[in-house]
Amino acid sequence: MKLEKAESRVCAAKLVVVVAIFLLTFYVISQVFEIKMDANLGHIFARSALDAAARSTKPPRYKCGISKACPEKHFAFKMASGAANVVGPKICVEDNVLMSGVKNNVGRGINVALVNGKTGEPLDTKFFDMWGGDVAPFIEFLKSIQDGTIVLMGTYDDGATKLNEEARKLIAELGSTSITNLGFRDNWVFCGGKGIKTKSPFEQHIKNNKDTNKYEGWPEVVEMEGCIPQKQD
Repeated sequence: MKLEKAESRVCAAKLVVVVAIFLLTFYVISQVFEIKMDANLGHIFARSALDAAARSTKPPRYKCGISKACPEKHFAFKMASGAANVVGPKICVEDNVLMSGVKNNVGRGINVALVNGKTGEPLDTKFFDMWGGDVAPFIEFLKSIQDGTIVLMGTYDDGATKLNEEARKLIAELGSTSITNLGFRDNWVFCGGKGIKTKSPFEQHIKNNKDTNKYEGWPEVVEMEGCIPQKQD
């Protein structure tokens, strides 16, 4: 009888030890899990705070990617000439890419985009080959432009070889100053308008010079951005 009681006490003690070990193990695991949860939550909150800070400090994007916002009643524009005879020019107005190699609507010569001076809506895009083409269609196109139209032009490869005095005069009447000096494989971008009363401030021109050319046979790309005043009635 005494032996049975001793064995019962031993079994009870073992049970107590097992339960105690189980409870201790459960407590340790729960504490570790809680610590990990706290760490994970802390990491999540820290990342959220960093993301929010990054968003708040990220510089704003303006139309066409220009460096600052245009004032009211102005149209944002950005343009670039072609790069050698490899990458075509790009013309963007009011965040609308009008001409580019991606759109597959540019070509060798002078690339032209027409925009409504009152609304900023695109009217037409064309390119005229001034190396192997004929200047006559270009002259007719220039003559057909309506008063109040914004005219943007950019060269690609060569925009001057076939230009004659009549074509240069018509472009000068749009506000260009550099068109009289535009030569073989020069890079040039220009923004003017039909009926403009003064010379346009929006024009960039780099001469083709073998001593300073960035590319073999061509100067570097010229870029330009700005804000075009809306035509008022």
